[in-house]
Amino acid sequence: MWEDLTRESVFPGSLVGALLRLRRSRTHALSPKALEALVLSTLDTDAFEGLDTPLAVVALDLLSGDERVLDSGPLVPALLASAAIPGVFPSVHVDGRDLVDGGLVAHVPVGQAAARGAGSLVLLDTTVPAPAAAGPASIGDVLARVALIQFRAQLRAALPAVAARIPVVCLPAPGARRVDPLSFDESAELTRDAHERTGAFLADLRVDGPGTYGEPYGRYVAGSANATATAVPVLGA
Repeated sequence: MWEDLTRESVFPGSLVGALLRLRRSRTHALSPKALEALVLSTLDTDAFEGLDTPLAVVALDLLSGDERVLDSGPLVPALLASAAIPGVFPSVHVDGRDLVDGGLVAHVPVGQAAARGAGSLVLLDTTVPAPAAAGPASIGDVLARVALIQFRAQLRAALPAVAARIPVVCLPAPGARRVDPLSFDESAELTRDAHERTGAFLADLRVDGPGTYGEPYGRYVAGSANATATAVPVLGA
């Protein structure tokens, strides 16, 4: 699915059209119809309860500022809410609340997974690290950097308490490169790169109890490496 995605299948229309929609709505630049069609094309059930693997997604309540963990009822509204980037897509009305992308409060929801009883975590952070910019930074570079700093701060704040109780395995990201956030042209290459890095990482992985294994954002120290690796359930970010 990822390799077949195009800009139009998620972010349809032109820049002028997006600006006009933003001017009319005053809340969002793009219609969610293309994203909704994509979601519908991948599902074989319309409710959380019909999934073979339990799923929970995180959204943000715009009015209260509280996170909402959605794990029951209709799937499509919950998935659209968790993908509703503020300013890009409209908020989604779920159970009387206007919800948007939960990445604003939990980009990598380690605390939410631990609170649901996870005995161990595997983190797949889909943020692609950018190389250091040469010369003056553009407004896009600045905004991307600010977002990355925010995501790092979230994980740094949440991870130590979780890793003190359970093993947390942080899979490596693809190598640093400049990626257009509105394009999917490099999906196949990014997937291959991350797969190779992950394979090498897992080949040497040994898990022997609570701790952080791997280096999210290059900052955390892995747990000791003198025991056989154990199987752990996967949490997608």
